[in-house]
Amino acid sequence: MQRGEVWWVEFDERRPVVLLSGDEASGFQALQVVAPADVDISGLGVEVAVGAMEGLPFEGVLRFAFPRPGFTPCTWLTTVSRDDLIEPTGVLSSSKLSEIEDALRLSGQTKQWTPETAAKFGEMRNALRLGGLE
Repeated sequence: MQRGEVWWVEFDERRPVVLLSGDEASGFQALQVVAPADVDISGLGVEVAVGAMEGLPFEGVLRFAFPRPGFTPCTWLTTVSRDDLIEPTGVLSSSKLSEIEDALRLSGQTKQWTPETAAKFGEMRNALRLGGLE
């Protein structure tokens, strides 16, 4: 198992993840592939598109939320063991891995929250309550 591989895992259901780091002894840090947001999340986070080119049967994203004081964003970053990995489905290109590195860097930085960003956050929160985002 190597960084950038896409695997199927069993959480509450079968889902794809991208391996980011780790080893068999301590587990693999992985990011779950999710559906793209139905609303504009610029200022709140960034999404890296993945799909057929990476061996997936559908188009999805790796979502990285920006930190906000007093708020812990939902994260799709998890640790999986070798036993959690069901089967490989593909590998990310080096350019896609670079996009992920950029997104990880951005999501680790504190962002300046403007009124526009706060309004977008409110829209996303309302969409989540109504089942509009995954």
